[in-house]
Amino acid sequence: ARARGGYADIMRGVNAPDNAEPVRAVSWRDGRLWLLDQRALPERTDYLAYDTAADAAAAIESMVVRGAPAIGIAAAYAAALAAGARARENPEGWRVALAPDFARLAAARPTAVNLAWALARMERRADRAAAAGEPPLPALLDEARSIHEEDVAANLRMGALGAALIERPCAVITHCNTGALATGGHGTALGVVRSAYRAGRVTEVLAGETRPWLQGARLTAWELMREGIPVRLIADSAAAYAMQRGGVGWVVLGADRVAANGDVANKIGTLSLAANARRHGVRFMVVAPSSTVDMAAPDGQAISIEERPPEELVEFAGRPTAPAGARAWNPVFDVTPAALVDALVTERGVAPAPNRARMEEMMGKEPGP
Repeated sequence: ARARGGYADIMRGVNAPDNAEPVRAVSWRDGRLWLLDQRALPERTDYLAYDTAADAAAAIESMVVRGAPAIGIAAAYAAALAAGARARENPEGWRVALAPDFARLAAARPTAVNLAWALARMERRADRAAAAGEPPLPALLDEARSIHEEDVAANLRMGALGAALIERPCAVITHCNTGALATGGHGTALGVVRSAYRAGRVTEVLAGETRPWLQGARLTAWELMREGIPVRLIADSAAAYAMQRGGVGWVVLGADRVAANGDVANKIGTLSLAANARRHGVRFMVVAPSSTVDMAAPDGQAISIEERPPEELVEFAGRPTAPAGARAWNPVFDVTPAALVDALVTERGVAPAPNRARMEEMMGKEPGP
């Protein structure tokens, strides 16, 4: 484990497809942050332990943990780790000393607004703890656990709301991974799929492979197969043909950031799915917690789009997939205009055909039970 990045510990297991235990991408045990190493799936289930915020930030950057909600939860626990460490080093000035840790975590993945949202909430809790003279680690750990628990509750609420929109049995297409691996548990878009399948409204899931990290192939297919939900893997470029052939009722996917007018930033390839869905009469649903909504971003043009190293496109698992010296462009998100979104689902409710007025109305509501 140390050779793979200086991590403190590792628990390794072999996947059991019939394992009924819930998937936990992020957890806190024995005073440490544990992350399921999603780079190792589906071959192995490796859990890596982290004792410092710097190592946790590196894990977020290197895709040990991914999915906007899960990133935010991991960062919240990492902030608690940082607070404990700073308090041990400087009992009187720990709050000021925390600033570099928050900055390091915030820079790990810029597009996922849940990261900034969770860190802002943790900073406010740190301010209150410092003002009241509270021990920082218990205070911030309690806040991180609240963020985690609230995310699971929100996912269950969104699952019910989104499933209700799927009125008759059909196949659905999904992209990237939006399940328990990407969240605190149950999932956002995949949570809708789970709930709709149990209600008899989803007959099959067509999971796009999701180049270049293959989250759909490695993660979504793995999650669905272990629960017995019918899934077929398709090449990303096969989605339009699948829609043309018929039988697909919805595209259901998540988001890393939603602007105030309903524009959606999500995994690269989402824009193509939205355009093809509109062309073929397939409904398009975005499912994301309200922490993903950035009302300070007026539209999609205000969203920072992360670009990752070109090596992710020209090689895979250390083996070249393109000629030596080939140039590559690797944006990992795109922006889908609100006009192509049929429904935006959060735990606060459903915004049909989202626009600024409907976004403001929805965000003004209290989260559902």
